[in-house]
Amino acid sequence: MINEEGARLGVMAARRLAELDCCEIAPGLTDAEFDRIESLYGFEFADDHRAFLATGLPVSQPYEEGQTWEKPWPDWRNGDPDELREHLDWPVRELLRDVGSGHWIQSWGERPDTTEAAVAAARSQLSEAPRMVPIYAHRFLPAGHGTSGHPVLSMWGSDIIYYGTDLLDYINQEFEDPRPEPDEWNPQATVPFWRDYLRPVPQNPA
Repeated sequence: MINEEGARLGVMAARRLAELDCCEIAPGLTDAEFDRIESLYGFEFADDHRAFLATGLPVSQPYEEGQTWEKPWPDWRNGDPDELREHLDWPVRELLRDVGSGHWIQSWGERPDTTEAAVAAARSQLSEAPRMVPIYAHRFLPAGHGTSGHPVLSMWGSDIIYYGTDLLDYINQEFEDPRPEPDEWNPQATVPFWRDYLRPVPQNPA
């Protein structure tokens, strides 16, 4: 059963996105579609993320030259399965890329002597990390039925920052122009493993 507060937050975020009129929004996902997606990709949406996508499915926006992501919104209804898997794998793949370039954290123990061994050891650590689910480009929420209200994380390899205290705040931070100044922004680090990377919140997150 979906948490009432999580559902309310997701609906509010979806309505705010529609108000900002920054992308095309298709009809929301149905229960049958959620079942198919979660079975196919092996995760469960958090309650607020599920309610957000059930209210309306963002599918596209005008592409600007130089934009990092050609299709930043994951199209859970009609998107290419391989592309969606690549999007889901982004946090792990990019962190392992950084490990291959020398990144390591002390809590993993001593770094192995070879790059290949270091990447394998990091991959083992990541196998226990919570699954992160894309909202838009490299902005992610943790998976998990029965959970809601997590801060949205901007994830680029080992460079991970907060990008919203919750899903509704994230929509404003990402799409409102000019971007609002955070008032006493103090999100709580809620995601095991990934929270070890979180840096202090800048006044104007980027």
